[in-house]
Amino acid sequence: MSAHKPTIVLVHGAFADASSWNGVVDKLLAHDYPVIAVANPLRGLTSDAEYVRQIVKSVEGPVVLVGHSYGGSVISNAAKGLPEVKALVFVAAFLPEEGESAVTLSGKFPGSTLGDTLRPVPVTLPDGSQVMDLYIEQAKFHEQFAADVPEETTAVMAATQRPVVEAALAEGASAPAWRDIASWVLVADGDRNIPPQVQSYMAERAGATVMKVSASHAVSVSRPGDVARLINEAAQATA
Repeated sequence: MSAHKPTIVLVHGAFADASSWNGVVDKLLAHDYPVIAVANPLRGLTSDAEYVRQIVKSVEGPVVLVGHSYGGSVISNAAKGLPEVKALVFVAAFLPEEGESAVTLSGKFPGSTLGDTLRPVPVTLPDGSQVMDLYIEQAKFHEQFAADVPEETTAVMAATQRPVVEAALAEGASAPAWRDIASWVLVADGDRNIPPQVQSYMAERAGATVMKVSASHAVSVSRPGDVARLINEAAQATA
C-alpha cells in the first residue's frame, strides 16, 4: 500500500452489509488505497457513530470516510471533531442537519416506497429490552433496493441483508461533520429508498461536490466504478 494515500473507510447502511462494497473495494485496492469496510452495527445512530469513530481513530494517517444510505448519517456524526478525516463521501446517503432523522428526511419529498416493503421483527436484546428490527421483504428487495442489479445477485443480497433497529432510523443526528469537512455526494436518480430530490436537496444544502448517476439505491453494487471514481476524486482533492 502507498504510504501517502489516505485510508478509505467504507460504512454501509441499512439492509446491507460490508460485502455491498466489494466491487468498490476491488477498484480502490487496484489504485493502491488502503481500505476498511466497516461492519456497521445498525443498532442506533449515536452508538453506530461511536463505533465507526473508534475505528477511524485506530487508523494511522488521513482518512476519507464514505457512507451509503443510513451510513451517511453515521459518518456525519462520527467524523465531527476528527482532524484525521479529510473528506466525506455520501453515496445515495443521508446528510442530516442536527436533529434530523433518516425517517424525516426520506419523507421530505415524495418518491420513497420503502415503508410498504418493510417487515418488522420484534427482538429482545441481552439487557432484556425489546426493539423492532426492520427487514425489506425478500420478494420485494430487488425492485425496492437494487432494481439495476441482476436478480440472482439480489436474491443473495435479500437473504443476507442486515436488519436495522427501527429507532435508529428515527433518531435525530448530532451536529453534522459536513459543515466542517469537504464533502462529495453521489445522487442515484433511480433510488426508491431515498428520493433523488432529497439527495440533491441535502447535497446543495451542504455545499457538496455532486455526481449524478442512473442507478438504484444499491449503487455501490451496480455502479462500483462510479463510486470508486468519486472517492478517488475526494481523496486527491484533499491530499
